[in-house]
Amino acid sequence: MSGTHALGEPADPTPRPRPEHAVIRGASLTLEPLAARHADELWEVARDAPDSWMWLPLGPFADRAAFAGYLRFMAVSKAELVWVVRPHGPDGEPGPAAGWLALLDIRPADAAIELGNIWFPPGLARTRAATEAMFLLLDHAFRLGYRRMAWKCNTRNTASCRAAERLGFRFEGVLRAHMVVRAHRRDTAYYSMLDSEWPERRAALAHWLRDANFGADGRAIESLQRHEDSDARS
Repeated sequence: MSGTHALGEPADPTPRPRPEHAVIRGASLTLEPLAARHADELWEVARDAPDSWMWLPLGPFADRAAFAGYLRFMAVSKAELVWVVRPHGPDGEPGPAAGWLALLDIRPADAAIELGNIWFPPGLARTRAATEAMFLLLDHAFRLGYRRMAWKCNTRNTASCRAAERLGFRFEGVLRAHMVVRAHRRDTAYYSMLDSEWPERRAALAHWLRDANFGADGRAIESLQRHEDSDARS
């Protein structure tokens, strides 16, 4: 007899542990919980990258004081856990903070979390460290038993849509006129990844992130998309 029910597939209702907001070290970067002390390092990047704020609710910031105030707010927020990204230098040690990302909409009772509030300015965007940062937080959540990871973005933010698909998120649909951001209507694209899908995606990402896939200039030899295509053909 099938285990299905009129309500749907049975699911373990046990609340999952809230993710620990601690240092996470990867091969090419270290994730560090955001703190007010990161303001100086991040301002060095933020002040010269005004276009990097286009798809975020706030920014660019007029001066360091305004930027530091925003960081203090995020650092103490209970609504999200924000990590700064410290790419490793040639010596393998963490370098200056170069951007941030977060786990938000954390719902232990539903075993669901969103990966978002991603600020990857020039210098960090489209690098090995950027991909590994997202990989580490996905792995962090799934290891705690979370069932669903979500990703949402403005439908006009094609770079974010491509990033979600590249990581292995599946497109779920569009919430039309979902929000008003910067006095403009936002249609929101929703993506998700489930725990049952993560082992295969994890293997593909780990394969792409391996040291042998990167040249001395830090560029990937094999694209993640090409690796996925070869998996599909095999």
